[in-house]
Amino acid sequence: MQRTRILLALLALVALFSMAAPALAQGGGPTDNEVNAVAKNLYCPVCENVPLDVCGTLACQRWRQQIKDLMTEGYTEDEVYDYFVDQYGDRVLAAPPARGLNWLVYVIPPLALLAGGWITYKAVSSRKEDQDQTDAPQTEQDDASMKRIEEELNKRR
Repeated sequence: MQRTRILLALLALVALFSMAAPALAQGGGPTDNEVNAVAKNLYCPVCENVPLDVCGTLACQRWRQQIKDLMTEGYTEDEVYDYFVDQYGDRVLAAPPARGLNWLVYVIPPLALLAGGWITYKAVSSRKEDQDQTDAPQTEQDDASMKRIEEELNKRR
């Protein structure tokens, strides 16, 4: 009985350590997925329009390592972005900050969409009005004109 308890306790300890092993193997640093999650929001300062997470240049590999080092030191994502902006300027950010003339990037597309919707609405409604006017019943004046035309045609026959 006592032997069974000891055996069960050892098995429980082995199971506990086997579950903790993957966590210990990571070493507490950021994973490649975490680094790439930050890197995809930064653009390579050397290669134009290429995110750091997919750029294969040696410079980008070094910058991804730098991101990993900064995150290991305890930098948050925003602090990493700020670090790279301080080093290379706003052009390294995938989404430009809404300051200076950059705010136009966030304002113009919705305004253009609203203006396009308004123009479309006006065009459709004016076309409908034109169609309604052509489908309108004839007035008495139109009836009188038609009678005169018919009389003229009958006289000429």
